[in-house]
Amino acid sequence: MKYCRFLLNNRAHYGRVEDRSGELWIVAPHDAPEEDLRFRVENGDSSSAAFTPMPLSQAQLLAPVTPSKIICVGRNYSEHAAELGNEVPKEPLLFFKPPSSVLSPGGVIVLPKLSEKVDYEGELALVIGKRTHKLPIDGDWQGAIRGCTLANDVSARDLQKRDVHFTRAKGFDSFCPVGPIVSDELDLSAPQNIQARLNGELRQNGSTKDFIFSIPFVLSWISAVMTLEPGDLILTGTPAGVGQLKPGDRVEVSMPGLGVLSNSVVAE
Repeated sequence: MKYCRFLLNNRAHYGRVEDRSGELWIVAPHDAPEEDLRFRVENGDSSSAAFTPMPLSQAQLLAPVTPSKIICVGRNYSEHAAELGNEVPKEPLLFFKPPSSVLSPGGVIVLPKLSEKVDYEGELALVIGKRTHKLPIDGDWQGAIRGCTLANDVSARDLQKRDVHFTRAKGFDSFCPVGPIVSDELDLSAPQNIQARLNGELRQNGSTKDFIFSIPFVLSWISAVMTLEPGDLILTGTPAGVGQLKPGDRVEVSMPGLGVLSNSVVAE
């Protein structure tokens, strides 16, 4: 199943998404995932609303997740570590992005005045489906995942190098575009190709087969430290080819089955 989150008549709705002749369509309302309990209170049950199917491209999309936390895996591709002059980590390198950094598909990435070099980083993101703590490496890791989506780990590279810790560099508002859909139809045990384009030019072209740390390992490693809640987001790392964003740019992250996450760029 695939789903999205979108605005209709100034109200937020979840929608079930299907592929129709190579184009993604919102075909019916979809009940709010359990991580967004406010949805039912503020908007009512979307399944009761009258709805006319529409192409996903014509909808005013919102980020399809409302995570309590966003955990990122740094340097999970050896070529990306090399392009930044970093060593390949011997164990997963984790950092947080705040929920306030989440940006909708089609939203605008704002380059802050505090940074002179902001990079894009296209990534596959995992959406947690149930409370998970101390998951064994050989446990039911697929059962812990609700689905997958796309993310852009926007990073103030100069601040990242200056601070050593990643919090400021990764945490600005608009620095975590997510979407456009969540899908449970990808076979995460098989290689998945992820790409990023800047102004239409292919810049990143990687495969999850090149992960340094596999998805089961990452889930076990993270959940040994903290409890993962439904709706939490895990960014799995970016392949080589990251680059600087400038005002007027458009950056697109894509993966077969997950559509295209597209965002424009402006200066603060």
